[in-house]
Amino acid sequence: MHFPQSGVRATVRFAVLALILALMAVDLSAVATTAKKKKKHHVAAATPATLTKVSTTRRVRRHVYSPWTEPTYADSTSGDNVDGEDLTVRRAAVEALGPFNGAIVVADPTTGRILTMVNQKLALSGGFTPCSTIKVSVALAALKEQLIERTTKIRLYGRTKMALTEALAHSNNYYFANLGIQLGYDRVNYYARLFGYGETAGLDIPGEKPGYFPPAPPKNGGMGMLTSFGEEISQTPLELAALISAVANGGTLYYLQYPRSQEEISQFTPRIKRELEIKDVIPEVKPGMEGAVDFGTARRAHQDEVIMGKTGTCSEGRTHLGWFGSFNDSGPNKLVVVVLLTGGKPSIGPMAAGVAGDVYRHLAQQNYFAANHTALTPAALVAPAMCCSR
Repeated sequence: MHFPQSGVRATVRFAVLALILALMAVDLSAVATTAKKKKKHHVAAATPATLTKVSTTRRVRRHVYSPWTEPTYADSTSGDNVDGEDLTVRRAAVEALGPFNGAIVVADPTTGRILTMVNQKLALSGGFTPCSTIKVSVALAALKEQLIERTTKIRLYGRTKMALTEALAHSNNYYFANLGIQLGYDRVNYYARLFGYGETAGLDIPGEKPGYFPPAPPKNGGMGMLTSFGEEISQTPLELAALISAVANGGTLYYLQYPRSQEEISQFTPRIKRELEIKDVIPEVKPGMEGAVDFGTARRAHQDEVIMGKTGTCSEGRTHLGWFGSFNDSGPNKLVVVVLLTGGKPSIGPMAAGVAGDVYRHLAQQNYFAANHTALTPAALVAPAMCCSR
């Protein structure tokens, strides 16, 4: 087919013109983009720093929900009166407790004398759930009633069985719930009150309130919860100190006494509340309390010397509790150290054991357990406040 020459030329001119227009459009777009970037750059460079707009809107801090109402950290020495205390022991206790919200009671298990009481307001209060520290009294009751021996294995679940030493060391709830069911309320109530639950542990200590023991099995969990967690029981640090003292000294429950002057100290006379007649079963309980420190729940209290104790961890309302009742079983100077921590998640039995371990450690560094110790009282110091608070 033949096209006129003029038509071909027109077609070529049209195609070339379209190509030129397309190229021009691309170039113009690039130029516009570059110009826009340069304009922004020049505007930013030319804007004085003093003209930068600063937002005056207050930043709203998000509230983090906490289920705990009691603070974990506090000045636990606030309001304490140190008159009559052994200031060497108090210094060790205050340093060990550090910033934690809690109380420490240190007593002589051979006389019932309280050597120091850190956070006296808390220690003398109406008490808290004993958590797993109740298992010491339950073990003593079961042994005394001849329900078990130390090597008796109790079936927990499936094929799992456990004996007393391991159950105390690891604080096994199934084991002690089983013992509670076998003992029944009447026998558990009898021994609990024999050991001092539900009454003041001290002799004429101003401000001391008694603990509480329920008149019937708790509605929540019955005997199993009563003997594994201490459900519905209120235990004071002084009550636990008195019971642990009886275990440490062979079965004598002393009135705890708190002399507040040099004269009262010089006239101090131990007062026996009652003989518990548990001397024959104490050797069956001690291996479990030593095991708790050596390989169980209280490992943080471990020392070169023998320490025996029992931890407790649970919640009461919106307060987390950490207990540790303990004594050293070597040297001429034996002590009972009871620690109660209150607050949030850090307030647990193993942490309380660590605090008690630091008390023993500080005193050991001063050879407190290796030689006859003469108590240092405020009367012997010019400035007792230097050693007795943070």
